[in-house]
Amino acid sequence: PMGSERMEMRKRQMPTTQETPGAAQAQHSTGNRGSNACCFCWCCCCSCSCLTVRNQDEERARRTSHELQAEGIPNCEESPAPTLEEVNAWAQSFDKLMLTPAGRNAFREFLRTEFSEENMLFWMACEELKQESNKSVIEEKARLIYEDYISILSPKEVSLDSRVREVINRNMLEPSQHTFDDAQLQIYTLMHRDSYPRFMNSAIYKDLLRSLSEKSIE
Repeated sequence: PMGSERMEMRKRQMPTTQETPGAAQAQHSTGNRGSNACCFCWCCCCSCSCLTVRNQDEERARRTSHELQAEGIPNCEESPAPTLEEVNAWAQSFDKLMLTPAGRNAFREFLRTEFSEENMLFWMACEELKQESNKSVIEEKARLIYEDYISILSPKEVSLDSRVREVINRNMLEPSQHTFDDAQLQIYTLMHRDSYPRFMNSAIYKDLLRSLSEKSIE
């Protein structure tokens, strides 16, 4: 009788004993999923606060990078829309094209498509330097121009021969409004001979000319 009672008692305890490890395991598993959802449970990613913070950081980094890039590219010059007469005059000479802000803007847009916009930016920076009279401002602007367009480490380095580079290096010992005159002339000549003919045959120029011609007819 005593043996029968022990067997009966074991049978009654077995369901409880078997259920407990399973329940404990399920609870343990659920606990892990709740506390580490961002690392282990892909199905919870959309509501995971850890990933949300990470995504926000990545978005902030992308936005900052974009803003820095935008700041590094000066805006086009302010100018009224060109007239048909002006646009026709651009075809007469490169000097007439470069004489007006509208002409420089259109040409600069073309240079951007050829990945040589730095030539125009350098030329414009030199023109701006020539307008300065304050010695400290001249020195600071000359330094920035050198770092942006002359230094071989700059992604916007312009193409200059060794003679002109030597002249610039000497001039930088005591910068003035005319530190980059030789370099500016060389880049101006390069744009004139190399880029200007292609600009006159480009869709940018032809579309602008056609648009203004159609408006004049109306």
